[in-house]
Amino acid sequence: MALPAIPVILPVLLLLGSQAAWSAAQQVATLHERDAAALRDVRAGLRDLPGSRFFDSWDDARSPCAYAGVVCSPDDEGDPASGALRVSVLTLGTGLADSPGLAGTLPASLASLAALTDLVLYPGSVSGAIPVDIGSGLRRLRLLSLSGNRLTGPVPESLAGLPDLHTLDLGNNRLEGAIPAGLLLPSSPSLKVLILANNGGLSGQIPAQFSSSQLFHVDLSGNAVTGTLPPLPPTIRYFSVAANGMQGSLDGVFGGDGSAPADLAFLDLSMNNFSGSIPPEVFALPSASSLLLSRNNFTGPLPLTVPAAPAPWAVVDVSHNAISGEVPEALAVAGSLYVNNNRMSGEVPRAVARSVFAGRMTTFYAQHNFLTGFPAPPLPLPDSAALCLSYNCMELPSASAADGCPTIGGPLEARPADQCRSTEDGSSGGHG
Repeated sequence: MALPAIPVILPVLLLLGSQAAWSAAQQVATLHERDAAALRDVRAGLRDLPGSRFFDSWDDARSPCAYAGVVCSPDDEGDPASGALRVSVLTLGTGLADSPGLAGTLPASLASLAALTDLVLYPGSVSGAIPVDIGSGLRRLRLLSLSGNRLTGPVPESLAGLPDLHTLDLGNNRLEGAIPAGLLLPSSPSLKVLILANNGGLSGQIPAQFSSSQLFHVDLSGNAVTGTLPPLPPTIRYFSVAANGMQGSLDGVFGGDGSAPADLAFLDLSMNNFSGSIPPEVFALPSASSLLLSRNNFTGPLPLTVPAAPAPWAVVDVSHNAISGEVPEALAVAGSLYVNNNRMSGEVPRAVARSVFAGRMTTFYAQHNFLTGFPAPPLPLPDSAALCLSYNCMELPSASAADGCPTIGGPLEARPADQCRSTEDGSSGGHG
């Protein structure tokens, strides 16, 4: 006698835990009507750009839980006896390098997917505003990534303080308005990654309580953030506020009291209005790989020694400031060193020159300063090295000292002698 099919087969499939079994179970269970309606709104609001075929599987012949980018899970907060499923992950677009992505707008009903933990919209041309209630409705969110589209309007205040939100990436859109302060405060303890880069119109200031947050990756570059920079949180590993309107000194920002962010590997403060001298603590960050401080108003000399011996930097860029004094020998361990367009004087340290000619430092830009010498060793310059010493107060040691210079708006070979004499007399000359 044949055994009943479903009571036997279904437990076996569930025991195996295979993807096929889960898909079969999804076909039997019913998607919560609110979620089904939200998916219909998504399909109505978005479309494939020419060359994308993401929505090919979103047809009425399939269960919505079988759509591309949709993952469903049991409704553990509803009526267990109902057997209803909820959408737990929604990934819109393929993310493939050759896919142009999607266009259209995000429906407000996205906020009704109450069990959603991950919402990803791959780069494309989706426009319009982010649903204002997205944080109020999606209280279980752990990941929200909508980067690389054409979204406009503000960052919803409802996203601040979500209990489980770990990563928020809204970068490379056209958002504007004030950055919700709650995203940078200890009141969002689960938030670790905050990317709002290259929106252009996001404004506001970084609150003082940012120092007590638990963030470890913050990218606010390419916006309109103003004000001074508070001390960085000790957890921070990646921090960028490049291309904003920030100002003030860096005193105390990097834990001069002994609370330095020990894991900070990437720091980009370039293209702002920071001023004063660069504190020694910046060059003593134990894990720092990239220090990008160019195009500010920094003055004074760089520290000739650092409080601790750092690991070799990948890049140190302090170019386009008003820094005076000598090039520190401690910077010889950098893979790429940019000190150009400052007011630096004296002879380049022998250790820096040796590093360039040994191929350890692949780029050394020191043009547009008042440097008086470069002790080039009797070695050929490696083909991989880029060396630029033009427009200083010295004769170039060889043609190779200018061969690596930028070709656009190339500098003159040497400074006028009267500018170099004024520097020797103790005057900056005002020609940096």
